[in-house]
Amino acid sequence: MSFPSPSAPDPVPPPLSTLSEGLEEVCAGGARDVASALAFALGRADVGAGRGVVLSATRAWLGENGRPYGPGLAGFRARDGFLLVETKTEGQALWVMEQTLRSGGAALVIGTVDGAELAQTRRLEFAARDGACSGLLLRSRSGDLSAARRRWRITTLTSFGHRFDERAPGRMTIRAEMTRSRMERPGVWMLEQDDETDRLRLADRLAGDGLGAIGRPQYA
Repeated sequence: MSFPSPSAPDPVPPPLSTLSEGLEEVCAGGARDVASALAFALGRADVGAGRGVVLSATRAWLGENGRPYGPGLAGFRARDGFLLVETKTEGQALWVMEQTLRSGGAALVIGTVDGAELAQTRRLEFAARDGACSGLLLRSRSGDLSAARRRWRITTLTSFGHRFDERAPGRMTIRAEMTRSRMERPGVWMLEQDDETDRLRLADRLAGDGLGAIGRPQYA
């Protein structure tokens, strides 16, 4: 007797696929969500062919949130190449972002900048297109007007638990809300880390926390 194979998780919709050329913006829902916001960015990086990830972070941001833990990057594609650039001010962090984006030497450039103005985000968008790479502003609060193609709000959720041991921790699980986009309607997704692909995927189970009603926008 044959048994049906378990259904695979839903394919990742366009807004959550690999980051494309241009600028996006990610805001952490709170202090405890900064790590998840960084993981959301790294999980969508299209690294390879000698191009990795550059994180341009201010000294104040690193002092408050800590430095990325090297062994912890093993669960993300950023392990193929990750460079941390520490700056004194947000202005310097923006300059590092723009120069690195324009050079085309990195697949993804992340900047920890809360105070970027509209004109500055436009410069980053143009630089990303010139360098054929992706830029991402990682913020601890929602910003003002921005040239970012998509704007996200990330919060941390309770993991589902380990499949074979309920006492063991499960996969990292987050809630990704797209609050604004030039190309799609806003939506909310529940995501979990996929250890086989080193990327995020749509969660195939619910954690019993009332999120069952969360919907995803439909695409033609």
